[in-house]
Amino acid sequence: MSTKQNTRLAASMAIIIALVVVYLAPTAFSQDDMTEVPTSAFVKLERPIVAFEHDTHNEKAELEDCVVCHHSKTDAGLMDTENSSEGESCDSCHPVTPENGETPLMRAYHRQCANCHSTSLKGPVVCGECHAK
Repeated sequence: MSTKQNTRLAASMAIIIALVVVYLAPTAFSQDDMTEVPTSAFVKLERPIVAFEHDTHNEKAELEDCVVCHHSKTDAGLMDTENSSEGESCDSCHPVTPENGETPLMRAYHRQCANCHSTSLKGPVVCGECHAK
């Protein structure tokens, strides 16, 4: 191979690596700085935004497996607790106003959080404890 071909190959590889890093970085670090439950899908909020520090919560709750919260769905549309949906927004599967029998986003949030808190006997379960003013 000539020096010119080596330079082109190296440049091409560098571009490919850079694109992969740029593509994967947001997913890898998407929740490191999360400080509240995402609400951008809702037009109008009826209660204050829920403070939620993702990493602090998971450390305190001793959660290591992302699929505990980030479940996916089966081809039949049922909850799949074996495969993670990490990196996807909750409203990608749970629309605010579903049309096809999906679980609405607000109900999905409430079920996910309150059910876990009730089962583990840890964490808030009353509206004002999460939606603090």
